[in-house]
Amino acid sequence: MKYIIYVLLFVGGFASCQQKQAQQQEIAPAPEAFVRVSGQDLIQPDGSKLFIKGTNLGNWLNPEGYMFGFNKTNSGRFINEMFCQMVGPDFVAEFWKQFKDNYITRKDVEFIASTGANTIRLPFHYKLFTDEDYMGVTGVQDGFARVDSVVNWCRDNNLYLILDMHDAPGGQTGDNIDDSYGYPWLFESEVSQQLFCDIWKEIADYYKNEPVILGYELINEPIAPYFENMEELNAKLEPLHKRALKAIREVDNNHIVLIGGAQWNGNFKPFKDAAYDDKLMYTCHRYGGDPTKEAIRTLINFRDSVNLPMYMGEIGHNTDEWQEAFCKVMEENNIGYTFWPYKKIDGSSFMGIKVPEGWEQVVAFSEAPRATYKEIRDARPDQEVAKKAMSAFIENSKCENCMPQTGYIRSLGLWVNK
Repeated sequence: MKYIIYVLLFVGGFASCQQKQAQQQEIAPAPEAFVRVSGQDLIQPDGSKLFIKGTNLGNWLNPEGYMFGFNKTNSGRFINEMFCQMVGPDFVAEFWKQFKDNYITRKDVEFIASTGANTIRLPFHYKLFTDEDYMGVTGVQDGFARVDSVVNWCRDNNLYLILDMHDAPGGQTGDNIDDSYGYPWLFESEVSQQLFCDIWKEIADYYKNEPVILGYELINEPIAPYFENMEELNAKLEPLHKRALKAIREVDNNHIVLIGGAQWNGNFKPFKDAAYDDKLMYTCHRYGGDPTKEAIRTLINFRDSVNLPMYMGEIGHNTDEWQEAFCKVMEENNIGYTFWPYKKIDGSSFMGIKVPEGWEQVVAFSEAPRATYKEIRDARPDQEVAKKAMSAFIENSKCENCMPQTGYIRSLGLWVNK
């Protein structure tokens, strides 16, 4: 019976997505309905300039360990494996479903809008648009259904949405943030590159007539600086960008495409042909350091040289004073920003998640040696304690149970209206 219900729910959800896509294809807004590029500015449909201010919905569709309070267990694959070792795969599958249903909801988007933000960046894992096993779903994934929800919530709250492929096929970074195998295999694999382009084309075709979406961020923080062949990998970045953009333009000429630099979105030297599309903008990241104009001089110089918008897609994890000072610098230099992240355990975000009772045992297991089955058995905490803590984490992560970080939000030039 459970299987039948699941199939009916899946078919219903799939049909809903198909119906939405058909409706979008029938209703084609004029090009003026979308945010457009004008020199170094973004222009809204009403002709006014858009200066991006907002946050990232990190950890929701691409789990990262530190947002749960983990250290060694720091990528989505590692987290899922650790949870399965601790409480079993069936409980974990249900956990992920509840996590996706509750970690980000309409209430969260309403709260973000209430602060005065105008944009949300949505990181996602490529597996959400495949039939690969991911976050408790086996078979056809629920990526479009999840993104559709955010699109609707953003529309109702006058927010723009940036879609960010945070985890690309094969891995684009080679570290925990892309859920990879420790190397940016995307740049070595034709199979992964084709899948990368196919997914973006499918996403673009589905959302081509959706003005709520500001743009498509092709790839997050490509090519970590750890590899001896880094420059060789860097040289492959722009050709891959062009290949993906060509695939997108086959179905969608409405949306802006966002391009991030190599080495944590900070190195733009590999780009030799910066203005190869009329709807292109660049995105940088920065954590820490001196909060002055000189600290981002190279980013400003690149932006000025190509005369296209530059946007700080990720920044944060600092003091309120530092953030306030740096936001002023970014505003003075026409670089919009979305701070990272919106929500995580404890603070340094828009919303803090209270540590649930018993969570220290989950953290201890995540840090324990688990290379052999004996080590797993020896380190495993009491089943009921662990399950209760995981369920409590989901409950604590609901918007109404989170702790708004008022100082943090105000330091970004936003405010709390709650």
